[in-house]
Amino acid sequence: MVLTIPLVLLLAVVAVLLLRFKAVGFGAAVVVALFGFYLAHTSAADTVNHLVTAVTDALPGIRH
Repeated sequence: MVLTIPLVLLLAVVAVLLLRFKAVGFGAAVVVALFGFYLAHTSAADTVNHLVTAVTDALPGIRH
C-alpha cells in the first residue's frame, strides 16, 4: 500500500511541531513562511520546484 502525503502538509506538520516543542519561535516561523511566499514569486521558484521534485522522486529508490 502506498500512502501519498502532500509535501505542504508534511512541512506544515513539521512547522507546528517545531513551534510546539519551542525549537523555533513564532516570529522566526512567520519570517520563514513569508520568505517562502516571496520566494515563490521569484525566478528561483522553478529551481526549488525541480530540486524538491528530484529529491522526492529519488526517495523511493533508496533501499537499506
